[in-house]
Amino acid sequence: MKYFSGFSLKNEFHFFNRYINNTDYNVCGFSYGAIKALKYVKNQLTNGKRVDTLILLSPAFFETKSDKFKKSQLLGYKKNSDLYLKQFIKTCFTPYIPQEIQHSTNNIDELEELLNYKWIEPELLELVNLGVKIEVYLGSEDKIIDVDGAREFFLDISTVTYVKNANHFLQTN
Repeated sequence: MKYFSGFSLKNEFHFFNRYINNTDYNVCGFSYGAIKALKYVKNQLTNGKRVDTLILLSPAFFETKSDKFKKSQLLGYKKNSDLYLKQFIKTCFTPYIPQEIQHSTNNIDELEELLNYKWIEPELLELVNLGVKIEVYLGSEDKIIDVDGAREFFLDISTVTYVKNANHFLQTN
């Protein structure tokens, strides 16, 4: 299986073991990694490769957020990226105690892509028509993305699993 990490993260795969069927033909992405996973699957299919399932774990969904919100996120990152990332990780784990997490290199361009990415229904439906099953997992207590907006958007395109009392990392108490 091919896995794509969330913004500024690495090696967080273990948080999602219970949601993933780890086979050679599955592609999985968490949060910002969901965007990268989608791009990867499209490329694989274009090149005649097999993909059975695209698994989107708390996919980055900020389409319903205001421009003011997005600008404030970018400004906070530019002002002090370390403080921004510390608060970001804390919010990812809310309402539970933050876990130890490894970080990767990151930059403002990735954050901007994350905040401004638009999911396109016909693109996803094309994957489905090519035989790719899309699974989306959302936590009811996720304080990072617009869970309700994501749920509404993905419901007609994929199998959506709504994890009660789960945070952005899909952890429950």
